[in-house]
Amino acid sequence: MPDPSAAKPPYLSLVAPVYNERECIEEFIAEAERELKKLGKPFEIVCADDGSTDGCRELMIELKKKYPCLRVVGLEGNHGQSAAFAAGIQAAHGEVIALIDADLQNDPADIAKMLALYEGPDKPTCVAGRRANRQDNWLRKISSKIANAVRIWITKDPIRDTGCSLKLFKAEVLKRVKLYNGMHRFFTTLIRMEGGTVVEVDVNHRPRTMGKPKYGQGLGRTFRALRDARAVRWMQTRYLLYRSKEL
Repeated sequence: MPDPSAAKPPYLSLVAPVYNERECIEEFIAEAERELKKLGKPFEIVCADDGSTDGCRELMIELKKKYPCLRVVGLEGNHGQSAAFAAGIQAAHGEVIALIDADLQNDPADIAKMLALYEGPDKPTCVAGRRANRQDNWLRKISSKIANAVRIWITKDPIRDTGCSLKLFKAEVLKRVKLYNGMHRFFTTLIRMEGGTVVEVDVNHRPRTMGKPKYGQGLGRTFRALRDARAVRWMQTRYLLYRSKEL
């Protein structure tokens, strides 16, 4: 099958933050490319390397020869998942942006049904994945349940699994969102603040078979998320959302 990403500007950009994922990065890129080709639309894969020290960045640059759809954005140093998402989002060329983790726990095959919802009659601004059968250890599950319950109470955003990285957005709205450290957990709330709409859909979640989580886990991560939720609530009460035109 010809590569639909080859000659046209991308319709869809798949953005993945990457930090020390040398063990699985080629498998992730190969699987993502295979699933995106099935969509029959031009696409690109944007890997935002967050200062990897395991040779992952160098490997991705080499893989560009094998995967022409691959673009590598390198951050100077390690700045965290929010910064990597922000760098990838701003570099993306597609009119639709999908976000995903590169550790193989998210399933790129789910992007097809998310895109179908996005292009459907309701035309939401964001389609957010919800891990239907989460494959994580008990500590990550419990801490996420606590954080999600308190986040919903504070922000009034009913999305039940903001920790799932697999999401799909209208690019022009997502690019307007200003990210701060930790704010990637609140993408759906921030999109609503921009006047956008959000729907949630069940997605696959797979056990991690290579490496270990790079961006923290446990109660420390939960407490940071709760602190950030209070900041987002303050933003909600002060946010300016208006339209104007010259008369």
